[in-house]
Amino acid sequence: MSEKSEFDEEKVPTAFGREVRAKAARKLNARRNPTPGIWSGFGMMGLIGWSIVVPTLVGTAIGIWLDNHHAGSHSWTLMLLVAGLSVGCFNAWQWVAKEEKAMQEEQKHDHE
Repeated sequence: MSEKSEFDEEKVPTAFGREVRAKAARKLNARRNPTPGIWSGFGMMGLIGWSIVVPTLVGTAIGIWLDNHHAGSHSWTLMLLVAGLSVGCFNAWQWVAKEEKAMQEEQKHDHE
């Protein structure tokens, strides 16, 4: 993953030369990795939303089936709805944490 730019091999003795090299490397990196637009942000929110909704709905559906076939003193629907919601939130949190870590590593790599 250690990708070198065309400027890494050259030794630039002056501060001005190093600054020019850093700006050129940033410009090349920006061209290779364009900034995501607003639709990318909406897509990300949708992905996070679905990662929460799907386990919640699955837990609710299983709970309704259990309540209809194995009635008891407690509500399977409510318990499995909460369990599905918890699993979905955990999945979303893990995914967001992984993406944040990747962004921080990319920024760290850009500053080096």
